[in-house]
Amino acid sequence: MDKFCIKLEEGGQTAEYEVRDYAHDHDNRCKFEVFKDNRFIASFEPDPHGFLHVCKNAGVAEEATLHLLAEKIEAVNF
Repeated sequence: MDKFCIKLEEGGQTAEYEVRDYAHDHDNRCKFEVFKDNRFIASFEPDPHGFLHVCKNAGVAEEATLHLLAEKIEAVNF
């Protein structure tokens, strides 16, 4: 498992998210898990074209935030 951080602007402030990449874990269907302040936010899985889709959603982040997270993760990993 690899980890990296993503920062997003939220309400005039910068929020930091930790992304856990399970690149070598073939048993885990969700490739990326996202946390904010050690709280699970969502996980993402890539489709055959390399675009990320929500795999699990804790329901604590707005949909627009989830889209931004997916775009940032794609930019780092694909």
